[in-house]
Amino acid sequence: MTVALPVESREARRRRDAEIAALHARIVDCRACEAAGFVPSARPIRHPWTERQKTMIVGQAPGAQTEAKRFHFAGPGGVLLGKWLVAAGYDPEHWRDQCYITSLTRCFPGKTPNGKGDRRPSPAELALCGPFLEVELQLVRPRMVLAIGGMAIERFLGRAPLNSVVGTMVEVDGRRILPLPHPSGVSRWLNDPTHQRLVERALELLARSREELGL
Repeated sequence: MTVALPVESREARRRRDAEIAALHARIVDCRACEAAGFVPSARPIRHPWTERQKTMIVGQAPGAQTEAKRFHFAGPGGVLLGKWLVAAGYDPEHWRDQCYITSLTRCFPGKTPNGKGDRRPSPAELALCGPFLEVELQLVRPRMVLAIGGMAIERFLGRAPLNSVVGTMVEVDGRRILPLPHPSGVSRWLNDPTHQRLVERALELLARSREELGL
């Protein structure tokens, strides 16, 4: 049975639209990490919002392809993420419109010193970008949050091994939180058949919640 949402008045909806537009303007204009020397050039990413977006996807940080193409999960990981969402019943052509996609930090952090993979954002960078996510949660009001990868999972649930949280779902502050591994094509974690079954279990939970919550 789908759980009904409170009806939002037209005036409240207009006010929320304006607040989200103002937030997006602040995100795009932010140069805090550039000024602090964390990134050579700040190019923050934001995702278009519509009121149908009751699912929020939270990743770690934009990658190189996301920075270049200007939308989240623009690389191969986005292809696999899309397949996961379709398996849970989201629209194959429009899952990005059904979900509000964001990240813990908003600029591509650059590659690691050895060039293998992207640099992990520092605690200072997380602190600078953290308020943006807090306001997004307040304004978007997701009923389901997909925490993608270890850093995002830690933000919502605390530090925990992937194999102990993937395949589970918890409710925090009135929102369901579903942990998922990062959908990287080179992920060693995903190569393990046991871990694949945990992902399948997580997608079953997501499919059930999509029906119950009208996602």
